[in-house]
Amino acid sequence: MLIVLLLAGLLAAQEHVGQYSQADVEAGYRLYNSNCITCHGANGDSVPGVNLRSGQFRHASSDADLNRLLQTGIPGTAMPPGKFGTGDLAALVAYLRTMHEFDTRPLARGDAARGENIFQEKGNCTTCHRVNGKGSRTGPDLSDIGAIRSPEALQGSLMDPTASMLPLNRSVRAVTRDGKTITGRRLNEDTYTVQLIDSQERLISLTKSDLRDYTVVKTSPMPSFEDKLSAAEVDDLVAYLRTLKGMR
Repeated sequence: MLIVLLLAGLLAAQEHVGQYSQADVEAGYRLYNSNCITCHGANGDSVPGVNLRSGQFRHASSDADLNRLLQTGIPGTAMPPGKFGTGDLAALVAYLRTMHEFDTRPLARGDAARGENIFQEKGNCTTCHRVNGKGSRTGPDLSDIGAIRSPEALQGSLMDPTASMLPLNRSVRAVTRDGKTITGRRLNEDTYTVQLIDSQERLISLTKSDLRDYTVVKTSPMPSFEDKLSAAEVDDLVAYLRTLKGMR
């Protein structure tokens, strides 16, 4: 997908630095790579006269302008309208506004082979996470995590999982009208229903009108590795996670 957003946004972008959450920026990075990178390039400067990384937008100066253009596209150009939800739009705007300071460089330190062993053994990560078809489905699939999160973000997730948790990975707690409590990771949700996977890897679909209570849990079930791994082991684990670029 193309995003032709040119000149006039540089000052506005500078004004907004620091106001976006890390989770939104990272989600926006993922969406950008899925929808925009083909035309705009990894650095946002593949369209002549446009430089998204430096905040040079031709048709936008405010976040509201960017939000609108992402939805409507730009008639008469190769920029098509996008079908994004409210959360995706916020994430894309956050990434575009902070693109100049988003670091996607691989870490030079750490040993990926040792990190893979930590992932499978000491870290016990496969009890919740799945990589290339192996491991549990109760946590997010990490098969492409190295392509969508920066090294700093990966390290942050290991040290403080709750602070780094993306909204789409939040768990839910539901109580049915007969008092049964159901918890699990949310997979899909609309106005009337929610689908989740519980700790036994069972897929469960719930109708909201049948529930007595429904809560989105904002605390990550993943433990911090701050006191469980040494600094060198964390570097190794991050180095391994950075190698995960999708199904092999």
